[in-house]
Amino acid sequence: MKHRLGFGVDIGGSGIKGAPVDLENGRLAAERLRIPTPQPATPEAVAEVVGHVLDHFDWRHRFGCTFPAVVQHGTVRTAANVDPGWIGVDAHDLMRSKTGRKALVVNDADAAGVAEARLGAARDHDGVVLVSTLGTGIGSALLTRGQLVPNTELGHLEIDGHDAETRAADSAREREGLSWEEWGARLTRYYRHVEDLLSPDLIVVGGGVSKKAAKWLPHVHTRTPIVPATLLNEAGIIGAALLGAEAG
Repeated sequence: MKHRLGFGVDIGGSGIKGAPVDLENGRLAAERLRIPTPQPATPEAVAEVVGHVLDHFDWRHRFGCTFPAVVQHGTVRTAANVDPGWIGVDAHDLMRSKTGRKALVVNDADAAGVAEARLGAARDHDGVVLVSTLGTGIGSALLTRGQLVPNTELGHLEIDGHDAETRAADSAREREGLSWEEWGARLTRYYRHVEDLLSPDLIVVGGGVSKKAAKWLPHVHTRTPIVPATLLNEAGIIGAALLGAEAG
C-alpha cells in the first residue's frame, strides 16, 4: 500500500529546507534540499526560495511551511530573529502568490512540537508536553493530550532581568564560550522557571544541539523528565508536512 505523502518546508535564519514526507511514519520520502536563506530575508525573497524548493521536487500540491516567529492564523506578528518587513504579512497569501500552491504557515517550534508529539520523543504521551528548541533563540511548543497551544514563545520569558533566550539559547553558549556545565546551569534556571509556571509532565529538547545531548543534558536538573528530541533537524519539515496536509 502506497503511503500518503505531504510536503514540508522549514524556514530558518541560515537555510531553507524542504522535502516530501511520508505522513504515515514521519520519514522524509527523499533527501531534503537546503538553500541558503537570502540576505536580506525579505518576504518576497524568502517566498521565491520556497518556490525553488517545491519546484526541485516537482511538488504541485498544498504544503506546510514553518517560520521563526509568531504566526497567527497565517499572519506574521513578530520579528525577533527575522527581517522586520515580515510583521503584518499574510504569509498564506504570500506563499500562494509566489509559489502557486496553497500553504499553511506556522511557527517553527510549533511544527517541531507536533512532529515530536505524534511521531517522536513524546509519541503517545497524553499529558502536558513542552517541546523546546535550542538554537539562535529558544522556541517552544506546548501540547496537552496531543493538542497544540500555538505561539507560546516561552523563550522570551523574563528571567533575572533578561530575555531568557539571550542567556540560555545555544547561540548564547557559543557567543560567551560557555562550557557544557555552565550552559547546563543556565538551562536548569530556565526550565525550572517554566516548570513553576506550567508544571509539564515531559520536556523534549530539540534543535541542532540535541544531537549532542550526552554532553549537556546531564548538567540540566529539573523535576520534570527531560529528554532529547528524536527527529532532530527534520522535526520542522515533518511537522509542517503533517499540519499542511491536515489543513487541506
